[in-house]
Amino acid sequence: MKTESVAQSGPFGGRKQSLIEDARKERSSGSLSPSGGACGENLGVEAKDDRVILNVVFALSNENNSGFFKTGKIFETFEAKLLHIESRPARKVKNSTLVDLEFFMKCEVHSSDLDVFINSLKRVADDIRTFPDEKVPWFPRKIKELDRCNLLITKFDPNVDQEHPGFSDPEYRKRRAFLSELAFSYKQGDPLPTVEYTTEEVSTWREVYRTLRSIYPSMACRQFLDALQQLERECGYGEDRIPQLREVSAFLKEKTGFQLRPAVGLLSARDFLASLAFRVFQCTQYIRHASTPMHSPEPDCCHELLGHVPMLADKEFAEFSQEIGLASLGASDEDIEKLSTLYWFTLEFGLCKQNGALKAYGAGLLSSYGELVYALSNEPECRPFEPEETSVQPYQDQTYQPVYFVSESFEDAKVKMRKFSAKINRPFSVRYDPFTCSVEVLDQPEKIQNTLSQMKEDLRVLHTAMEKLA
Repeated sequence: MKTESVAQSGPFGGRKQSLIEDARKERSSGSLSPSGGACGENLGVEAKDDRVILNVVFALSNENNSGFFKTGKIFETFEAKLLHIESRPARKVKNSTLVDLEFFMKCEVHSSDLDVFINSLKRVADDIRTFPDEKVPWFPRKIKELDRCNLLITKFDPNVDQEHPGFSDPEYRKRRAFLSELAFSYKQGDPLPTVEYTTEEVSTWREVYRTLRSIYPSMACRQFLDALQQLERECGYGEDRIPQLREVSAFLKEKTGFQLRPAVGLLSARDFLASLAFRVFQCTQYIRHASTPMHSPEPDCCHELLGHVPMLADKEFAEFSQEIGLASLGASDEDIEKLSTLYWFTLEFGLCKQNGALKAYGAGLLSSYGELVYALSNEPECRPFEPEETSVQPYQDQTYQPVYFVSESFEDAKVKMRKFSAKINRPFSVRYDPFTCSVEVLDQPEKIQNTLSQMKEDLRVLHTAMEKLA
């Protein structure tokens, strides 16, 4: 996740730019993952006033060109407005040595001419198929498909952003290019790349770690403190060494099933949230510029390894994080913005109650000395975490938050999140299978029945266990 501090009022600023703005930009530009595809396969057309937009696929024989010219004549006769055309080799026709061509055309025709138009095409072309425009954005079904969730937001790239502290440092930019290539070339299942950090990079990490570690005991939640101590014992967390993703990922995998994946930088809101659905956290390996250890205008390993990783080692928090990810799969742009807002006020800037006192669990707080102290003072307003209210709360990315949301517990937050997710307008539900690391789309009665059968078997095992204890 990225961090930005435009107006820094305290040392070690954490995340000051949320997924929310990225989600809004995606909505306004209409951009989706470049790997998009239709989720459903129902036939149909999209109505537009007295005309309809038709997506049609058909095959033409390559024996002569007459079929193609006849098709063009049909489009001309019916005054069909051609919006898009593609061609590719079609499946081989029986007893033919020639490979037919298959065409995809998106066109606009008069609604009153639709049936006659399609029947006319059937006279000159083969295998006519029509289907509607994509109504549900593409999303990964298998963990390997996260390789396709790589849409980057490049606003804070040191090579193009003149305000970036590393913009005028050619050595820093060269180093970033090297680390970016490691992340770009990574494929799911590959060994996580190891980075030999420089003396200067370790020095920056040391300054951040030492200052934050001194205030964690009185301000961080119990789960964070417990996990950080384990990370210090088992993964080399400390002032003098930047932890490696490989050993940290193995630690998380054993604790909660989460794993790390190297990220080049800030991903789009949709792609980042989709990763959480598979219990994968996209984690950068570079560190902020040495001249500004107080903040980073983008994701860096101080924010992620210190802020996010310890919390992902807690089972209930990991389940809550995954709930946000699962809710994002196939969601509309409007819902992605709401989920990004929920992410902002929980995983980044969330507070919780423990032993009658407020404690921090959000990574944006736990990686920001100044805002961590501010959030737990009497200055800001604190409200109970209620997803309906939280998802539309205006956020602040230029300075500290005026409002923070407090969860009674991670279990309570997870239950509320599931209720909120159930109201997201999708023509299906999703279920994560931890054995195959895949997402099952529950859009047919038989799929739901199979899932119920599996749950009945699990309940039978539990009932047998209870009988033995009795």
